[in-house]
Amino acid sequence: MKLSQFKFNLPDELIARYPSKHRDESRLLVVHKDSDKIEHLIFKDILNYFDAHDFFVFNDTKVFPARLFGNKEKTGAKIEVFLLRELNPAQHLWDVLVNPARKIRIGNKLYFGENEELVAEVIDNTTSRGRTLRFLYDGPYDEFKDLLFSIGETPIPEYMERPAVPEDADRYQNIFANNEGAVVVPAAGLHFSRELIKRMEIKNIDYGFLTLHHGLGAYRDIDVEDLTKHKIDSEQMIITQELCDRVNTAKDSGYKICAVGTSVLRAIETTISTDGHIKPREGWTNRFIFPPYDFTLPDALVTNFHLPFSTLLMITTAFGGYERIMDVYQTAIKEKYEFGAYGDAMLIIP
Repeated sequence: MKLSQFKFNLPDELIARYPSKHRDESRLLVVHKDSDKIEHLIFKDILNYFDAHDFFVFNDTKVFPARLFGNKEKTGAKIEVFLLRELNPAQHLWDVLVNPARKIRIGNKLYFGENEELVAEVIDNTTSRGRTLRFLYDGPYDEFKDLLFSIGETPIPEYMERPAVPEDADRYQNIFANNEGAVVVPAAGLHFSRELIKRMEIKNIDYGFLTLHHGLGAYRDIDVEDLTKHKIDSEQMIITQELCDRVNTAKDSGYKICAVGTSVLRAIETTISTDGHIKPREGWTNRFIFPPYDFTLPDALVTNFHLPFSTLLMITTAFGGYERIMDVYQTAIKEKYEFGAYGDAMLIIP
């Protein structure tokens, strides 16, 4: 398919800047693939479509405070540093993005914190905006990490066009987040409250977790029209044997498998076998999914409403059907659903 096929006009006022008051009270648009029927509900109604022993797969990655603001030595120029991943804990090496990049060269020192209590040295260029930083800190590792994260801010997406606020530290994070490593929240999980999880347990709906550390690749612009030529960033993932056994047993027993988020879809499709079972894996994935694509394991998908041209929209249309989902998006715009990480949700079911 072509990039231009994922263009649509999204009114700016429909991009959610803040989360709903309660996690499970955002709106939910239900899409029935077999009949093209759609329904407009509240997210907490989602359990009406699932029965005992159906299985939800969540992504338990944890977002860390990746955005730092500091100053360059001598000139005092303001610098934004976005932490991507830790390269070497012992040496305090991090892979980062810097802005403005033209001012940051190898050998420069950057100062962070109100009293400039944390210093980093630029030791390598990786991409046009990418750098490798060595943080200069002599104390214990735990103290360094605590200081780094206390200075950092919640990395809410730039399309929200606002600075992070204290509320984001909690709301731009899933309640079951456990394994630190993401700079982008798996947004479909944001709608699940502790009360909703408890209701799942009471109804004997099963659930489990895989880990895929969401990076900035989801928001990176695609610069080719032919999608077969686009490459996405690799992301670290972990699928345990225990999860595989539980999901495969549920599938073989005829129960529905619901993927909560496109990151879960990508992880599953990275490790799916020819017999339709998932296999354990600890490694990396750069699986890029767009229509047409046949999914063998998941029966249902929970996902947010995504922005034009995004890879998240592409995988959603691959699961729900390109024409169907693009038509649904027009309905969502007409009905004033909110888009983006803090926006409303869609459930795609048979």
